Amino acid sequence: MDIGLVGLGRMGGGLAQHWLRAGHRVVGYDLSSATVDVLAAEGLEAAVDLPDLLARLGSGPRLVWMMLPAGEPTRAVSQALEGALAPGDILIDGGNTNFHETVDRAARCAERGLRFLDVGTSSGLLGKDLGYCLMVGGDRMLAEELMPVLQQAAPDGGCKYVGGSGAGHYVKMVHNGIEYGLLEAYAEGFEILRASDYDLDLAQIAELWRHNSLVTSRLLDLLSAKLSADPHLSKFGDYVEDLGTGRWTVLEAIARDVPAPAITAALLTRIRSRQETSFGGQVLSALREEFGGHVVNRPGGPLN
Repeated sequence: MDIGLVGLGRMGGGLAQHWLRAGHRVVGYDLSSATVDVLAAEGLEAAVDLPDLLARLGSGPRLVWMMLPAGEPTRAVSQALEGALAPGDILIDGGNTNFHETVDRAARCAERGLRFLDVGTSSGLLGKDLGYCLMVGGDRMLAEELMPVLQQAAPDGGCKYVGGSGAGHYVKMVHNGIEYGLLEAYAEGFEILRASDYDLDLAQIAELWRHNSLVTSRLLDLLSAKLSADPHLSKFGDYVEDLGTGRWTVLEAIARDVPAPAITAALLTRIRSRQETSFGGQVLSALREEFGGHVVNRPGGPLN
């Protein structure tokens, strides 16, 4: 099968490699020529821009998979492709798009006779070798038609149809919200261990817990490897970004009147990590000084 792939970064490049190994023809486009060159050496056919990619895919029906950052990059490329693809062509969004946008995009594609799927894609860097967890949303008949190809980029049991348009991105959104909570639990637990009076080997504990404990997970595997290589995690700061999916999960929980305190707290902790000085903390200190004479500054005085 011929597959057009727009976005050849960490995830898109891995998908391309899986399909190339399976014997498919993959035509790829990415703004990074270095990324394209690496994959071209493995058999990828490089396109110079979107019109070139579509031309190389021939007369159709053509299949184009977008693997781009959520937001404007996906919007811009999708808009261009929606206008350039022909009725019967297939467009797939494998990125972390907000599911509300996905529902609108699916409706636009249907109006133009395009076939559309949204595929939540998980596994991070490990997917390149182990395959990706693919959460497929959209038209069920199209999903069933493409399932053999999709499954070639996934491990056994790692590719499922989950529901109508937007469902793939909805399931991936909640998946990422859960991930926020898990990461925060590990972070807090290991900080408590580090602060104890015991001379604990955190790398050893992480490795120990990997062996049939109830907190065993892929995330713990990754943490164990990091701690073994650098017990103090000295090259990492404590600034933690979020890419949107955790926020959307919290907003959806509120909209559905579902309490989600762990995921919400994890999101707020990430936001706090990005403040060099918390004005809220300064307000607390100011009020404590006012009502009780408690002067509380960090060592060395206020930060600003």
